[in-house]
Amino acid sequence: MNGKHTAGEPYWYTEERDAPAVSVMEALRSYRAAEVAMRRRTRQAMDMGENELLLLRFLMRAQSGGELVTPAVVSRHLGITSASTTALLDRLEKSGHIARSANPEDRRSVIIEPTEKSDLEIRHTLSTMHTRMMEVVRGMSEDDRRTVVAFLAAMEAAVDEIDA
Repeated sequence: MNGKHTAGEPYWYTEERDAPAVSVMEALRSYRAAEVAMRRRTRQAMDMGENELLLLRFLMRAQSGGELVTPAVVSRHLGITSASTTALLDRLEKSGHIARSANPEDRRSVIIEPTEKSDLEIRHTLSTMHTRMMEVVRGMSEDDRRTVVAFLAAMEAAVDEIDA
């Protein structure tokens, strides 16, 4: 590897000392591409945008953890304005995917919750894929699972450190 990119050579990793790590980086890149494609197919199947799916997943996690979600929490989680949050919530409420109710802790705000329709639709769309993914993980040794979790946590920290 001479520092210049040639066809068939991994673009970012041109130093000889990086050669052993390249297969891991390429596998990670390939997985990420497959996940992006899966998310696109899911959005198409459910006729939703990225933020709508992200919000439904967030709401389901919050609901299972007993957490209350307000529009302000939604705005912070998705990194969008309050006006965009209102439009997003209006669309999801109109489609029957969320319900708004009075916040028992603050009368000035509302709580956002996923509906049974959301749960059923997401389970129907993703359950087979989740089953296949769990089968892969269940087939791993405990040491392998610990290694993968540690690797993914380290990669998450590495990408979170990148400046905007």
